[in-house]
Amino acid sequence: MVSVNYMTNKQKHLEFIQAIVTRMGNNLFMLKGWTITLIVGLFTFMFKDSNDLCFIFSICIILIFWILDGYFLSTERCYRALYDEVRLIKDDKKIDYSLKAEHYRKNKNSWLNSMFSKTLNIFYIPLLILILFGFFYSNINKIDIYWKNDTFINQKENTFRNENFYYLFKQY
Repeated sequence: MVSVNYMTNKQKHLEFIQAIVTRMGNNLFMLKGWTITLIVGLFTFMFKDSNDLCFIFSICIILIFWILDGYFLSTERCYRALYDEVRLIKDDKKIDYSLKAEHYRKNKNSWLNSMFSKTLNIFYIPLLILILFGFFYSNINKIDIYWKNDTFINQKENTFRNENFYYLFKQY
C-alpha cells in the first residue's frame, strides 16, 4: 500500500520541478518578445538611415538571443527529464528533493541541439533572412550608384581607347 506521506513527498518534489520548467518556458517567451522588439526598432533605423552599424547590431542581437534561448530550452528539457525520473520513483526513500538536472544535459538536451531545435530555427532563421533582406534592400541605392559609376568609368575608358585606336589608325 502506498503511504500518504510518500505521495505528498513525490507530489511536492514534482511541483518544485514543474515550477522550474514553467519559469524556463516564461524565460523563452520573454526572450522572443525582447528579440522582436529590439529587431523591429533597429529595422526602422536601418531603413531610415541605411546604417550598416544597425545591421551588424541586429545580427549580434539575434545571435545572442538565439544562444540564450538555446540555453533556456536545454535547461527546460533537462528538468523535464528529471521530472520523468522522479515520476517513476516507487520507493519513498529515494525522494530527496534534488533539483540537480545537469547530468541530463546530453544528446537532445544539450545546449547545441536545443539551439538548433525546430522551434528555435522557425523563429530565428526567418529573422536572420529578414535582416539580410532589409540590409540589401536599404543598400540597393548604394550598390546601384557603384554599379553606375563603374559602368560610366568603363564606358569612358572604352571611348578613350576607341578614340586612341581611331587616332592611331588614322595616322597610318
